[in-house]
Amino acid sequence: MLDEQRRQYLSNILRPAAPPREIDKPFTEEQKRRLLDIVHDKGEWKLILAQHFPNVEALLATFAGGFPEGFTPTLDMFITPTFRGFLANYSTVLYPELHDVFYNEAFLGHAKSYWNADYAKPQMMLFNINGPCANSDPGHLDTPSFRGVRYENSPTWLCSVMGRSGLFGDYLIKMAQVITWFSNDPHSGFTYWPKGPLARPERVKSPIYNRAVVVQNEMLVHRGEANGPVERRRPEGLAFDSVFTGIPGDRDGWLVKTGDRVIERYHTDELRFLVHWSAEVFSDFGELKRNMDGSDDLTHEQAIMMLIDDVRSRGFPIEMPTDPLNDPVFIRAINAAYDFGGPAEYPEGTSVDAPLATAA
Repeated sequence: MLDEQRRQYLSNILRPAAPPREIDKPFTEEQKRRLLDIVHDKGEWKLILAQHFPNVEALLATFAGGFPEGFTPTLDMFITPTFRGFLANYSTVLYPELHDVFYNEAFLGHAKSYWNADYAKPQMMLFNINGPCANSDPGHLDTPSFRGVRYENSPTWLCSVMGRSGLFGDYLIKMAQVITWFSNDPHSGFTYWPKGPLARPERVKSPIYNRAVVVQNEMLVHRGEANGPVERRRPEGLAFDSVFTGIPGDRDGWLVKTGDRVIERYHTDELRFLVHWSAEVFSDFGELKRNMDGSDDLTHEQAIMMLIDDVRSRGFPIEMPTDPLNDPVFIRAINAAYDFGGPAEYPEGTSVDAPLATAA
């Protein structure tokens, strides 16, 4: 357990370049329909959990703490029916019909303005989609990237801990996101902690249909809130291999399957659909060149040793394992050194749902 001074220090690291900036109607209805049609027709889409986390230690390393001492988590506890797919990656749109959506001049302007920077390039666009859904996430950070150690070539847990540690600020790649929601839920919104997770939270309140924020989500603890009728938030039969897809011949029909069994069906009006557009931002040409030419990149080995040296300097015994990128004991030990215990408070009515195995 970290002392209060150390917890506050770590909390203060997690402040974005600027508070989120709200945008109304970032997409036209025609653009939204194109986005949804691709999701409908190009699936099946896997759970977020199944795509990014090989073990529970890797998942917990992205959370902002908040679990009681003695709690023994498993991946299955955190399964919720939230699914993900990529629409663009490596600065390349994956579906030509979304060219105008990804190479979006207005979004690039928002990204540069957010950082007061000269240059930006679109990097990635993904979607999250779900029907009624619980949320056992106490608050998390999106995966940051560093020169040489990026979300594309590194485990999610490593990039997350590097961001939380405060050790790699000189290597951090400036990012800005435009996060857009389409949801008809009258209560569900977006909670975030702009002054660090031990300070007071803020909310983007419902309605959040075609509303967006410009953010630096890699350094902003945040969480989407639970949505939809409570009795439908955890479909019976939901499992690690469940998938989400459109119903053929029904443009607004959707289903969740586990194996060959259909476990839930939705209409478009019941969905919470999130579009996450992300850009890399460069203050000036020198920073752009340094990020692109590889002249000042980290290696995984350097990053791991910087973390180990810092952890040891604080009195935590830790050894270098044979496979540090995937060793669950090592991941747990590194994460514990930067675990400040989770957000201090939540807005009224937005508390964290209990993990599945401990839910009443």
